[in-house]
Amino acid sequence: MVFNSLHFLWFFVAVWGLYWALGRQVRLQNFFLLLASYVFYGYWDWRFCGLILASTVIDYGCGLGMERWGSEPGRRKGLLLLSVCVNLGALGFFKYFNFFVESARELLHSVGLGGGDWTLGIILPVGISFYTFQTLSYTIDRYRGDIPVERNFIDFAFFVSFFPQLVAGPIVRARDFLPQAAHPREFRWEKQAEGLQLALWGLFKKAVVADNLAPLVDAVFASEGELGIPVRLLAIYAFTVQIYCDFSGYTDIARGTAALLGFHFPRNFSQPYFAADPSTFWRRWHMTLSTWLRDYLYISLGGNRKGPGRTYINLMATMLLGGLWHGAAWNFVLWGGYQGLLLAVHRWWRGEGPGTDAAPWGLRALRWFVFFQLVCFGWLLFRAQSLGDIARFLAPGSLLSAQGLALSEQAAAGLILGGLGTLVVLLWDLALARRPGREVPIDRLGAPLQAMACVLLYLGVSLCGSFLGNEFIYFQF
Repeated sequence: MVFNSLHFLWFFVAVWGLYWALGRQVRLQNFFLLLASYVFYGYWDWRFCGLILASTVIDYGCGLGMERWGSEPGRRKGLLLLSVCVNLGALGFFKYFNFFVESARELLHSVGLGGGDWTLGIILPVGISFYTFQTLSYTIDRYRGDIPVERNFIDFAFFVSFFPQLVAGPIVRARDFLPQAAHPREFRWEKQAEGLQLALWGLFKKAVVADNLAPLVDAVFASEGELGIPVRLLAIYAFTVQIYCDFSGYTDIARGTAALLGFHFPRNFSQPYFAADPSTFWRRWHMTLSTWLRDYLYISLGGNRKGPGRTYINLMATMLLGGLWHGAAWNFVLWGGYQGLLLAVHRWWRGEGPGTDAAPWGLRALRWFVFFQLVCFGWLLFRAQSLGDIARFLAPGSLLSAQGLALSEQAAAGLILGGLGTLVVLLWDLALARRPGREVPIDRLGAPLQAMACVLLYLGVSLCGSFLGNEFIYFQF
């Protein structure tokens, strides 16, 4: 069940109506949303509901154990290791088993040694990377003493499985969600309006922009013939827009639906393509993952507390693992290493010369332009299906040839509609950039104008959106 489907619309309308009909009975509301979340997840494959439940039971038990043996560091550390090993063990088996086996087999063949086929027909559970990190945040924070123990199993299971963010984030931490789950939620019209606007805006970005650009991107990256440089650049820039609108669109729908149910999720994007350096970019792109990696991995490795050399190593290790988190393929490892290199070079260089804000506007614009090209190159590494695809895109070619651009009627129409939608997204992000802290740029307009904007968004989605069953890109992670 995906957000951009009629099935989800019917599901959510029913859940929304029944949920608010329960009034301020918070325990009953939480139990109802817990059941609805398992129905939502089980729609893909009911067998994986047991995997979420197992992770929930183990981490809930570990939290209680840390409370009981709070004065015994050895037991507390053992419970933390149990949680980490179980969660990362499940993630590693389902997501990385075949990757490491295939890599080892290729290595053996390269040195003249044979190797059997030990791969398994493993199905990757949707969203396992997201809910694994989410539940791990609870046990790590409990071990550190940063949050109190959660004794209500229903509330904890609700935190792990709440359907808006279950399969593709944002990664909501226990410290932010559990207090909301424990307190009654108020039905407020202004929050309902904000949630509806966020959800419609996210659907616009997904259906009108990302899914209209997808046929062009898919066709060029799947092409086995030679490609002219303009065609390659067009595909890379189109994917740069596609992945932003696809993922941030999912986040906006998730945050909007959560707001319609009285919950607040943290922001996950804040105009990342306006950044002029890698540090700022990662403070604006997939913000909940960036802060998770910083707080639980980078700082745990030592952060910047052990000298410059160790700091660069920690940065690179964090981004390499962050790249591998995105997918079991060497191009994701390469992408993570590339991002780590950008961060390390920027950290070394930023003390030389004026900062971004202090520089003349012309220099700031040049820095933004150069860095945006570096970001786009990174998305080539991310989107490519293999290292061979990357090499093919980087091979010399004609600067004027449009070879490889045999657009189908669907791809051509999608390019036009997606391009127009991109302009709308750009204007929307520019308006938000001028008003920091606001969720939507129309939230302070009068009710009639807000209603008109929602109608226009709905018409844009209905008339120009592509609904061909395209799942969100981050579902595969």
